[in-house]
Amino acid sequence: MFKKESRTKIREKKHMKVRNRFSGTAERPRLAVFRSNEHMYAQVIDDTVGNTLVAASTVEKDIKAELEHTNTVEAASYLGKVIAKRALDKGIKTVVFDRGGFIYQGKVQALAEAAREAGLEF
Repeated sequence: MFKKESRTKIREKKHMKVRNRFSGTAERPRLAVFRSNEHMYAQVIDDTVGNTLVAASTVEKDIKAELEHTNTVEAASYLGKVIAKRALDKGIKTVVFDRGGFIYQGKVQALAEAAREAGLEF
């Protein structure tokens, strides 16, 4: 009997397809997004050396204090503003957006648009 593949495995396959197409460099690092049922995480990564340059998530106390819920579109847009501000403070202006295999709508889209409005280019 045919067994349906789990959503997590499908997302991981999509993510690997995206990761094979591009990677972050020192001049243009990768903005990687991960979302769980309760939280969202964003990292700016230089893949040439494997370093995380900037990170932000809704787990952090100061970000969590600003939010009523950590798993909403509003929380994602706030996280986008925070990651963009931190990246700009480090001198990072352009990034490659890695949606992590997630569909570009809802929370992922809100994070990306908020980061663009805050000054990141991608």
